[in-house]
Amino acid sequence: MSDIRSQIKFGTDGWRAVISDTFTFENVRIVAQAVADWINKDNPQFYLKSASVGYDNRFLSAEYAQAFAEVFAANGIKTYLSDTSLPTPTLSFGVVGFSNVCGIMITASHNPAKFNGIKIKTAQGGAASKDITNLVESYLGQTPVKSLNCPAAVDQGLVVVHDFKKEYVKFIRGYLNLKKMKTAKFKVLADIMHGSGRDLMLYILKGTNIKLTLMREDVNPGFDGSKPEPIPECLEVMMARMKKEKFDFGHVLDGDADRIAAVMPGGEFVSPQKILGLLILHLVRNRKVEGGIVKTLCGTTMLDHIAQKLGRKLYETPVGFKYISDLMVSEKIVAGGEEAGGMGLPNYIPERDGTLAGLLLLEMMVYNKRNFKQLVEDMEREFGRYYYLRLDYTMDAKKIDLNKLRTIGSVLGKKVVALKDSDGIKLICENEDWLMFRPSGTEPLVRIYAESKSLKRSKDILEFGRQQVDPK
Repeated sequence: MSDIRSQIKFGTDGWRAVISDTFTFENVRIVAQAVADWINKDNPQFYLKSASVGYDNRFLSAEYAQAFAEVFAANGIKTYLSDTSLPTPTLSFGVVGFSNVCGIMITASHNPAKFNGIKIKTAQGGAASKDITNLVESYLGQTPVKSLNCPAAVDQGLVVVHDFKKEYVKFIRGYLNLKKMKTAKFKVLADIMHGSGRDLMLYILKGTNIKLTLMREDVNPGFDGSKPEPIPECLEVMMARMKKEKFDFGHVLDGDADRIAAVMPGGEFVSPQKILGLLILHLVRNRKVEGGIVKTLCGTTMLDHIAQKLGRKLYETPVGFKYISDLMVSEKIVAGGEEAGGMGLPNYIPERDGTLAGLLLLEMMVYNKRNFKQLVEDMEREFGRYYYLRLDYTMDAKKIDLNKLRTIGSVLGKKVVALKDSDGIKLICENEDWLMFRPSGTEPLVRIYAESKSLKRSKDILEFGRQQVDPK
C-alpha cells in the first residue's frame, strides 16, 4: 500500500505519469476504486451518486476511461462515459449538466506523449481541491478493486455512453454574440496541436462569415515528436504560417483544450498574460461584466494597472487553476487566468476553457473592428508594454535552496523591495522588474519567470535566475 501511495500523487492539476511505467491499467483501476470509495464514504453531497468520464487523444486514453467507468459501475456509481475524445471543459460542463458528484478526465494535458494522467473535477465543474485529492490518496489500495465489464454495465444502466459535445456547443453558441459576429469576415488559423479540441469551433461558428482554418486537428498520439503545449518552441509551423499567410488571428489550444495561446498577424507569439488582459478589457468595456480580477503570483504587472484603471479588485493566488476556480465559486469574478494559458470566464463553470477564451477574443475583434495585433497594440499603448519570459529548467527540484534565494538583495543592479513566498519565491524590484522561482508540481523541473519593460533585460534577468539555481 505504501508503495502505491508513493507511485500515485496528485499535483497541481491531477496525477500524471509515464504510460506502462507507473501509469498502468492496474494503477488506473486502483485510482478509480479510491475515487469510488471517496464518493461512497466521504462525499458531502451524498445524494449524488453519478459521475462523468471523458478522455483525450493520447495513447490508450479511451481504454483507460472505460476501465475507470467499469470500476465506478461495480461500485454502484452510474457513469456517463464519453462516446469520443473531448476537451476537458466539455467534460466539466457535462458534470454540471448531469448534477454529477464528480468528473474524471483521462489526460496529461500538455505533457509529452509518453505521459497520461487523471484529472478529478468537482460537482461545480472546477478542479478538485487538495482536500479531495488527499482523501482519494488515502484510499489508494485500501479496498480490493471491483470492476464490471462495460457491456454488462451498459445493459444494467450503470454506464451510459453519451455525446457531451452537443450540449457544450449549444451553450457556447448562446454565450457568444453570434448575431453581431455573423457578418464579420475575419480569417482565423487555429492550431489544435493534435489535441481533443478537434473541430468543435467549426460547429460553434456555423452560420457566420468567419473563415476558420484548422491545423494539426488530426489524432496523433505522438504529437509530432513534441508535446501539445502552447509555447513558442512547439508552435514554429503555426508562427510561420501566421507570418506568411493573411490571417487576422492565430488561436492555439493545448492537448485537452483547456488552455490557450495566440499568435498575431506577422507571426509574433502572444503570451497568455496579454490574452487575460484583453479578455478583461472586452468583458468589462464591451460586455459590462461586474466583479474582480484574478491572477496568479507569477502574473504580469500589467494586470495590476488594468485592475486599477478599471476600478476592480485584484486577487492574487498561488499557481494552479484550482485556486482561481475556488474564487470563481465564492466571489463575483470578471475573469481569472494563469500564466500557462488557463482562463476562467464569467457566467460559466469555474473551469478554464481555451476554446471559449479564443472565441471571446474573436468576439472582441468584432466589437472593436480591429484585428488581433491591433487589439494587443491598443492595450500596450494604454497600459505599457511588459516583456514576460519563462524558462523551464530541467533539474531535481529538491536541490533548490529556497532560503538562499530569499537572501538575494538586488537583481542586475535593481534593489529588491518586496518578496512573496506563497508559492515559490518572487523577488520584486524597485523599477517593477521581477524574478520568480517555482519548482514544478507535475514535472522534474524548476520554472523561472522574469518580467521587465525591456526584452533584453527580461532575458538577462532570466539568465541571472538560472545562475542562481545552477551556476554552471
